Amino acid sequence: MALPSEFGVRESDLTEMVLPNDLYAAKRSEDRIMRELARCAYSGDVIFAIKLALEEALTNAVKHGNSNDATKRLTVRYSVNRERTVIMVRDEGVGFTPARVPDPTADENLECPSGRGIMLMQAYMTRVHFNPAGNEVWMLKTNPKGRAAQSSA
Repeated sequence: MALPSEFGVRESDLTEMVLPNDLYAAKRSEDRIMRELARCAYSGDVIFAIKLALEEALTNAVKHGNSNDATKRLTVRYSVNRERTVIMVRDEGVGFTPARVPDPTADENLECPSGRGIMLMQAYMTRVHFNPAGNEVWMLKTNPKGRAAQSSA
């Protein structure tokens, strides 16, 4: 899936990291993105939201998408500016159908661990899109502080 046009960044704005399928390696991309968020003066609440959604996407990619297979890779693409953050996480797995993931808030699923990561990504990010194969997620978080600073300038 290509970068969703409504996310408001160009392909040339994206930084790409290809990582081993390992949560420790994935942490490097998270750390880089967190430094960019701080540099762009995102609030603590927005940084927390992005960090949580990114951790969920990376964990899902490593554990579910790539089935903890050390021979597979993760791709992370991102752009951070004062107005928005765009992050893409792709694994080399076969993918899944997001609509088929059971609603974790339904009574019959309260004890089931699956689906909560996707729910959190959707709750904390402005937009979340999965590619048709289900092995790539694009997440957008707009920065309310960045938009306010832009309009008052």
